[in-house]
Amino acid sequence: MKGIIGKKIGMTSIFSSDGKQTACTIIEAGPCVVTQVKTTETDGYNSLQLAFGDKKEKHTNAAQKNHFAKANTSAKKFVKEFRDYSLEKNLGETITVDIFAEGDKVEVVGTTKGKGFQGVVKRHGFTGVGGATHGQHDRQRAPGSLGNSSDASRVMKGMRMAGRMGADRVKMKGLKVVKIFTEKNYILVSGSVPGHNGSIVLIQK
Repeated sequence: MKGIIGKKIGMTSIFSSDGKQTACTIIEAGPCVVTQVKTTETDGYNSLQLAFGDKKEKHTNAAQKNHFAKANTSAKKFVKEFRDYSLEKNLGETITVDIFAEGDKVEVVGTTKGKGFQGVVKRHGFTGVGGATHGQHDRQRAPGSLGNSSDASRVMKGMRMAGRMGADRVKMKGLKVVKIFTEKNYILVSGSVPGHNGSIVLIQK
């Protein structure tokens, strides 16, 4: 496996030579610095730790400064570990968008937009209770019954109710690399990617 940390920029569309339009997400992928190399002998498994995005020194504690100093790099905002990395990289080396090629199939992991506290109609797709007439008062978007009076006098586990919605980790599989701009470290992948513009995503192959 190989991967890189990136930042979602936004969306656009690409037209092929035959006039077909493809909706794409623009991701600023890297450059990422290798800040730690783990091996089976020292840690019990193989992985590469990558860091992305500059961080101010005043917001970095001493332990982080020493950790990044071993890789001879400045403090970084985001750190992610990739297990069983297929490329041989040493401490302090840089990984760019060049590890991918146009036409590759990739997986993109991101965090969806948070929706806050939502009711059952928006959160679970409930249709509401009854109609707007027959003396009902503010009950159209209510969840209805929550339990069974003849059974346990409690709300059973897994009951779909109102609550916080969104802000979930989601992996999009089978996305195609449409175009790569190496000078800007931009990669265009087909389809949508979870998260708001500016959110951090992981691209894996």
